[in-house]
Amino acid sequence: MPCRFAALTRASFMLCSFLTAAITALPATAGERQQLGYGRLVTNDLIGDGRDRWRTGSVASSRVWGPKWTGALPETFGRLLELRLNFEAIAPEQLNAPAAGDRPYAGAISVGLHSHHQIAGTEFALGGDLVFTGPQTGIDDFQDFMHDYLGGEDINSRTRNAQIGDDINPTAVAEIGRPIRLGQSARLRPFVEMRAGVETLARVGADLSFGRIGQGELLLRDPVTGHRYRSIRSSGAGMGFVFGGDIAYVDHSEYLPSNQGYQLTDSRTRLRTGLHVQTEAGHRFFYGLTWLGKEFEAQREEQLVGSVRINLEF
Repeated sequence: MPCRFAALTRASFMLCSFLTAAITALPATAGERQQLGYGRLVTNDLIGDGRDRWRTGSVASSRVWGPKWTGALPETFGRLLELRLNFEAIAPEQLNAPAAGDRPYAGAISVGLHSHHQIAGTEFALGGDLVFTGPQTGIDDFQDFMHDYLGGEDINSRTRNAQIGDDINPTAVAEIGRPIRLGQSARLRPFVEMRAGVETLARVGADLSFGRIGQGELLLRDPVTGHRYRSIRSSGAGMGFVFGGDIAYVDHSEYLPSNQGYQLTDSRTRLRTGLHVQTEAGHRFFYGLTWLGKEFEAQREEQLVGSVRINLEF
């Protein structure tokens, strides 16, 4: 594994370990605090439109602690806590020959702590992340390493030298959602989201789901696609179909610095769909597609990315 990526990954996991110890040490108001679930989602445009550009790849992962899960969020802030660890590579359209005005390369690793609770049926997710950017993350080295084995363009020196620099960006995140039942198996969840930090934005959208998967579970939102991935899961076989979309106004982005002449689009749009499958043996599968609108005025076109999670139980 490339040295810089391994070094920051070790530092990130040390921070995760510290936060994990802090979480388990926090008092739980009803019952002992325990790990309740784990979720992750891998996203890449190779399994979407087959290209290697812009929001090219990411991994979202979460571990959740709290008192015994009852199938619904607690009504107290801080009882149910999520530890997030995310990795992302953002790239120009051509890694080895970026066009003038295309976005700069950016590697990002984030570690965060978030609380989930509800008040009178309205769901809240509140917390913050530390987002590490730049060559210190080693994301560029790791992407080159993967391309050497799987195929793909190398990151040339021009792209590497022009990438977003080393920084640590504290980022606050808040989401408010309201689940609405539309019969036995259909659910609509309008939501609003606010972020302030590495990117500062306000977003409004909705998720529509059908099927047993997702009912009585804790679903967490992937920051790149907006897909909600499973962390606390129910047992038994089933399927779930999901559709969603949102639109955001972005006031500021460290990934598209205005002092370098990048002009943000008036709005940022995402449309997504996906399928969950779970067997009686506990095997789980998810595949989703997300259409991402343009993020800056010079972006040549929209893109399509794929997301996957596979769990096989033996």
